[in-house]
Amino acid sequence: MTLPFPATLGRLAAVAALAAAAGCSGAKPTPTPTPAPASDPRNALKAGLFDAAEAVSNLKVVAKAVSPEGFLGITNSDLAFTGNYVIQGNYNGPVIWDISNPAKPALVTAYSCPASQNDVSVYKNLMFMSAEAQNGRVDCMPGGVREAVSTQRMRGVRIFDISDIKAPKLVANVQTCRGSHTHTVLEDPKDKANIYIYVSGSSGIRPAAELTGCAGDVSAADASSSRLRIEIIKVPLADPSKAAVVGRANIFTGLKEPPRHGLSDADKEQASAQLARARASGAFIAKNPQSGADMVVPPQLVRMALDSIVKARGGSGTATGADSAALRGGIQGVMNRMFAGAAGGPGGGNGALSERSQCHDITVYPALGFAGGACEGHGLLLDISDPVNPVRLDAVADSNFAYWHSATFSNDGTKLLFSDEWGGGGAPKCRAGDKPEWGANAIFEIVNRKLVFKSYYKIPTYQTNNENCVAHNGSLIPIPGRDVMVQAWYQGGISVFDWTDPAKPFEIASFDRGPVDSTRMVSGGSWSVYWYNGQIVSSEIARGLDVAQMVPSQYVTQNEIDAANTVKFTELNAQGQPKLEWPPSFALAKAYTDQLERKGCVAPARLGELRAGIAEAEKASGAARNAGLAKAIAVVDAERSCDPKKSDLLKKALQDLRPSMM
Repeated sequence: MTLPFPATLGRLAAVAALAAAAGCSGAKPTPTPTPAPASDPRNALKAGLFDAAEAVSNLKVVAKAVSPEGFLGITNSDLAFTGNYVIQGNYNGPVIWDISNPAKPALVTAYSCPASQNDVSVYKNLMFMSAEAQNGRVDCMPGGVREAVSTQRMRGVRIFDISDIKAPKLVANVQTCRGSHTHTVLEDPKDKANIYIYVSGSSGIRPAAELTGCAGDVSAADASSSRLRIEIIKVPLADPSKAAVVGRANIFTGLKEPPRHGLSDADKEQASAQLARARASGAFIAKNPQSGADMVVPPQLVRMALDSIVKARGGSGTATGADSAALRGGIQGVMNRMFAGAAGGPGGGNGALSERSQCHDITVYPALGFAGGACEGHGLLLDISDPVNPVRLDAVADSNFAYWHSATFSNDGTKLLFSDEWGGGGAPKCRAGDKPEWGANAIFEIVNRKLVFKSYYKIPTYQTNNENCVAHNGSLIPIPGRDVMVQAWYQGGISVFDWTDPAKPFEIASFDRGPVDSTRMVSGGSWSVYWYNGQIVSSEIARGLDVAQMVPSQYVTQNEIDAANTVKFTELNAQGQPKLEWPPSFALAKAYTDQLERKGCVAPARLGELRAGIAEAEKASGAARNAGLAKAIAVVDAERSCDPKKSDLLKKALQDLRPSMM
């Protein structure tokens, strides 16, 4: 989420679900979702904080945990996982849950440490937490810091020892020049003594008087500048208290401000209604000098301008009717002066990159040496083989994207998906009047270390004016042989979709509630959702924690779910992507068999032989098991021509099940 929220409101149209490509001649096509956005059952659900109506498709919701006192009603943010624990960020501090029994998440501790966004991550016995807002204190106490410059202010990354997870111990505060909106933990395969943290800070640069080395009064071209850089922290595992910033990488060199889209039809409709109400109430109206559209002048600006008029005539106290009339005649000049020098309006771009530009999320894939940088105006592909000196391999921009927010690689590293947080997470961007390419995901193939656009994906539903909704954080579900992802959409709920074919993504499951409030915008919904050891865990902004599980459907078989559940993590971070690997299992072999059947790649009679061979082997051992596996492998070899890659995966899965005869 990006705070503060932009004031512009709009609707996000959902893209119609697309079919997966059929395989060879005569193949059965992958089933496609039937509801069109206008008729989707998630539309117009009854509102409520704890009693909202729900729409669930192809998922089983097993738990709805409520945030503890002192944290309920305070924004829940991102998640990290370690062992059987979920660590949930919250603007009042981390909340730790035990999900040993997924149906009954148990509160372990709620640690008071106010800041924002308090996004969390883990590495073994360490927990890291981002702090960016001015209210963060080095001692984690509430109350903030009043002084403009203070050694008590904390803006950066906190490090905790969670050896005793019931009692986190703060061991270091690593201050950074722009604070830490989010951060990324990177384990370098070549360096076992340290870990690295990429810091994405989007706030203003601190004065050097508060933090030595911060340089906000020079341009980004100056080597000493703190602009257009990500800060890199090195954490010595032997003594995390000595963690420090060791680099500031400029990965934006040479980039230009990209073109951006303007208002959607829904934005214009709502803006028109707001203007009509504002005019009726006597509000001050002026033209936006950038867009040329009428806008309501912010009340605080009106107050300041009226105060200036009162002082100019030598008066004091409350402005008179004559003062107000004078301001109405000159309000456009006030707005023109305020916007003077502002760069580019909607649809503009291609000028110098704003020195406020930063990465929002950087997703690292250490096994491949890649990172995906979702960097406000651009999507970046990075080489992170040297953690302290990341190198930009490619950068893409898209006028349909307003704010490049997060990134996810396909497991084989051949694709990269970026999300667009149009509206900053606080606006209703899932309504019928918005283009389906806005506030969506953009899917790219990686070809020769370059990004090649393939398609967009957006939830196929319409949400109301009172639901903040746009693409946000998610992760892969380890269904073998496919790229399936679960993703949060704020009050659009959660969506599970298949992007195996990057040109034809389609939804396969979802969970959504009605708005928190039916009369006004109240922030809520899923901030982030991740698959972790068989569970789909969602951080619900206004309520607490949701836990769901995949169930068999026309899009996913029980064998595929069982194979996914053989993948076990010891920890998982939002911006750290592990390479998914499946241990040998009959579920894995049967999952690949189901996929070949779905594609129509095995004739019915031969399919019966294949399943019979697998079933025979699963019941047997020793030589008898090998005999059954041999029958199954013979069928795979004979039917390989339709989908050689999937057939080879199935063959290997069968071979890996052969017992040693030594």
